[in-house]
Amino acid sequence: MPKDPHPLTPGPAPHVPPVLDEVDRAIVSALVADGRISNAALARAVGIAESTCVGRVRSLRERGVVTGIHASVDPARIGRPLQAVVAIRLGGHDREQVDAFGEEMAQLPGVLSALNISGADDFLVHVSAESPDQLRDFVLDNISSRPGVSHVQTSLIFRSHARPTLP
Repeated sequence: MPKDPHPLTPGPAPHVPPVLDEVDRAIVSALVADGRISNAALARAVGIAESTCVGRVRSLRERGVVTGIHASVDPARIGRPLQAVVAIRLGGHDREQVDAFGEEMAQLPGVLSALNISGADDFLVHVSAESPDQLRDFVLDNISSRPGVSHVQTSLIFRSHARPTLP
């Protein structure tokens, strides 16, 4: 049989999620609800010793389960009351191009998240802006004018119903 002149390159190694027991899940849930909870209060909440709790939280961080503790900020209260989701379709799907595009989007001012997705669109970018004019300028200057972008659709967010805890 002839050798394939264009063999497929392997993708990333399969990701095996860390095993979490009930105590780990309880710690994660408590941290999601209040990232500023003290170790003593966290230990009491999940019913373990403080020294055990410190070790469990450290393990969750080392295993990549807990990736950081962050403040939740209301964009409207810092002068950016307008939010939108921008659906973006790229003309090509070269891995390096897609990865670079996502990283560049995530670093732009006003971007709250950049998600590489499946389906008709390639990215959803959640943005906040001071005004409709600023949103329009952001999309025109930073997204639709980029080489490789073939389609852009912006949808305004009227209200968010985000859930602050794990499913």
